[in-house]
Amino acid sequence: MFQEFKIDNLEQFPQELDRLLNQQRATVEAITHSDDVSYEKVLKPLQDLDEELGLFFTPLSHLNSVMNSDESQKAYEASLPLLSKFSSEIAQNEALFKKIEQITTTSKEAKTVVSHEVRDFVLSGAKLPKEEKKRMEEISLKLSELSNNFSQNLLDATNDYELIMTDAKDVEGMPQSDIDAAKEKLEGKTIYKFTLQIPSYLAYMTYGPNREHRKAISKAYSTRAPQNAEVIDQILALKQEKSKLLHFDNYAHYALETRDASTQDDVINFLEDLAHAALPQARNELEELRGFAKRVDNIEDLEGYDVGYYSEKLKKEKFNFDDTMTKPYFEQSKVLQGMLDIVSELFSVSFKPADVPTWHSCVKAFDIFDNDTLSGRIYFDLEARKEKRGGAWMNDWETHYVDVEGKKHLASAFVVCNFSPTTKTTPSLLRHDDVVTLFHEMGHAIHHLFGTSKERSVSGINGVAWDVVEFPSQFLENFAYESAILKRFGFHYETGESISDELMSKIKETKNFQAALGILRQVEFSLFDFKLHQKLYQGDEVQKLIDTIKEKTSLLKPASYNKFQHGFAHIFAGGYAAGYYSYKWAEVLSADAFFSCLDDEYGFDKEKAKGYKEYILANGGSKEMSELYQEWLGRKAEVKSLIKLYEID
Repeated sequence: MFQEFKIDNLEQFPQELDRLLNQQRATVEAITHSDDVSYEKVLKPLQDLDEELGLFFTPLSHLNSVMNSDESQKAYEASLPLLSKFSSEIAQNEALFKKIEQITTTSKEAKTVVSHEVRDFVLSGAKLPKEEKKRMEEISLKLSELSNNFSQNLLDATNDYELIMTDAKDVEGMPQSDIDAAKEKLEGKTIYKFTLQIPSYLAYMTYGPNREHRKAISKAYSTRAPQNAEVIDQILALKQEKSKLLHFDNYAHYALETRDASTQDDVINFLEDLAHAALPQARNELEELRGFAKRVDNIEDLEGYDVGYYSEKLKKEKFNFDDTMTKPYFEQSKVLQGMLDIVSELFSVSFKPADVPTWHSCVKAFDIFDNDTLSGRIYFDLEARKEKRGGAWMNDWETHYVDVEGKKHLASAFVVCNFSPTTKTTPSLLRHDDVVTLFHEMGHAIHHLFGTSKERSVSGINGVAWDVVEFPSQFLENFAYESAILKRFGFHYETGESISDELMSKIKETKNFQAALGILRQVEFSLFDFKLHQKLYQGDEVQKLIDTIKEKTSLLKPASYNKFQHGFAHIFAGGYAAGYYSYKWAEVLSADAFFSCLDDEYGFDKEKAKGYKEYILANGGSKEMSELYQEWLGRKAEVKSLIKLYEID
């Protein structure tokens, strides 16, 4: 029923991929030159080919992210040109395009598939002259290579750095679990090793008492992968060229063709209005932090590497609360099981452990049953390790749909995080932020797994506009602050004691601590990304653009050495180019939906949960999200809900 996760031979993978692509070429050729122009004989088998290729290639791309090795990297890099060439051939197949343009169908889902296909053909250059088509193919290949180079440079730089401390005073006052994770023996002496991997980096930036060490780690983090400057220039030049070939003003204009937002001005105005709303409160938040750092440690010049440390201390003083108080209550295995129980209750599904092959011993797999019928599979890989790229993400693998022969396929997905690993003395314990991250990625996962479309191209997360795809993830994460939810899995890992009402209320109270500063930071990233793709910036111009935006959004002057863009993987190695604003754009939907579904007793209104599954999750990309939202709640989402969520005055 489901694919088995395995790659028999990494060395032979590119050759096997090439064979598969050649088989698919023959099938595409036959479809293209047949006389049939029906949906069932053209687009149905083409979607089957998409699924077949995804099933084959996803294990390698996934493995290269979670168990990176020389072998996986070599196989992945050798495969990219083959895939890029194939996708360009399909996208620029004029005869196939003309055939698809003629297709008529009565099914609403199928009509959406046809309209998306026609649009995507045009955006891929199907109407361009031969020479320009060839250039588009070259650009696509080079962009996929550069994206991989950016990601690999970042991973290598992250793994290359470590800061060794020999004085116990340099870790004094840090959470014991973070000290244990850093502690090692070297030549019979106890040392403390901190790296740029997120759990280690955040631990020292949040709790590390030595200011010089914080500065050193912060500088190492913000100057990673300087070679990515050249990669960025190449990516931006190629994206601009691609946009011009397709007669768009710029890449931002091109990107909006497949988004919910209508115009570039809509995006810029939305972000600037959000910054304007947050600015007065953000100034107050920063002044409060400056005053606190001066009072407790006589810090005259608060720097970027001080913010996390003093924010945590201020939060503790102000609310008598910090992450160390809740971390013992969030044991990874209990949080995971608790979250699965909650999802089961709300959406009438159940999760049963699946004894199947995985890529690492810490991976947990579950089969999903909807009213006792097998409906999907999910894999969780939650702990940080050297071979895994940083961050957290959901990766879809199999898709729910009905193939050309009438056979139903079921969906599967991977949820990947980088939480503190289990040690010899301590299980994996999560900060509350980590709990929120897990809920976020699960929101993405159920969006894909609960899709019920018969058409693969619009099932699950397929076909969902990029700037609203974050809605289901943000929606679910909001409930990770609710006491009714947290008490399900908040038990002390040593004593079994339940998390107290006082601690849960403190989590809620501190949710919007420095919220306005956080909004400004996200707006800064979003404006930088979007404006970067509105015209061609090269070399020093990229830094000048960041600096110009920071003048309005960054109330604390950043260090001159900071090259944040060299690590901005979301837009240079992920799919968020000219789309980072999506997080805030989608958050309007998620905030509005959250307030509609909140229930004090259960955390989540069960009747609304049923509707959410039926309208939003089940329909995937088969309709516009704004249309689905209207069907679900009978109205449009309101921007004021986002301001309310953050309690901005």
